[in-house]
Amino acid sequence: MFPVADDNPTLRTPVMTLGVLVITWAVWFFVQGAGSPYPLAISVCNLGFVPGEISGQAPLGLGVPLGRFGDQALACVVDNEPINWLTPILSIFLHGSWGHIIGNSLYLWVFGNNVEDSMGRGRFLVFYLLTGVIAAMAHLAIDPLSPVPTVGASGAISGIMGAYLVMYPRVRVRTYIPPIFLIRFPAWAVLILWFGSQVLAGLPELSPLRREISGGVAVWAHVGGFVAGVLLAKLFENTELVRRRRAVSDAKVVWS
Repeated sequence: MFPVADDNPTLRTPVMTLGVLVITWAVWFFVQGAGSPYPLAISVCNLGFVPGEISGQAPLGLGVPLGRFGDQALACVVDNEPINWLTPILSIFLHGSWGHIIGNSLYLWVFGNNVEDSMGRGRFLVFYLLTGVIAAMAHLAIDPLSPVPTVGASGAISGIMGAYLVMYPRVRVRTYIPPIFLIRFPAWAVLILWFGSQVLAGLPELSPLRREISGGVAVWAHVGGFVAGVLLAKLFENTELVRRRRAVSDAKVVWS
């Protein structure tokens, strides 16, 4: 299931959502080389979030193989550079593949513009970054030994999705179900189903038998970001913007 649009118009141009998308894509092209192996590897290794570096529990010098670039073998090496403390934020703007950035961009656009419309631009940006950092900390709590770098906006976008669930649970979301179906579901159904799938996918990681090095998806970052979004949504909500949205919505009902 892939959400592609919602029946939830905004009152203001989602400037901050668009800005985040522009920055994310600029980083993809100009820092990560649009997925070219060498700049992609450098950016992920140097700017990706590595739980073991933050916790100090991954051995310094430990290498994580990334494959080959020409006749060179690439690996990320655990270090203790000062920039590591910024990676919970920096990694939000990095991605690992075309599919990764396209999927995240779609989710951010579908759910982010309306959340921004109810928070305001400044609050939305703080909320986005904060839930992204909380998502990284959730991943750190589950796997503090991991030397594997993680990148992507998924944790922050999960926070946006959690806020959307609180703010617009009954809005219809147009959802693509491969291969050909496009169905409108209420947002609560789409988001709770997505959240449940993340929890189920993450349960094996809680087992002590699954502590080996893994390069899989950091699903507990998604869970942590989503829960943070649910809990913080009302705190970041701008009551005046919400009042305006409700007034416009009520007026449409009266004149329809």
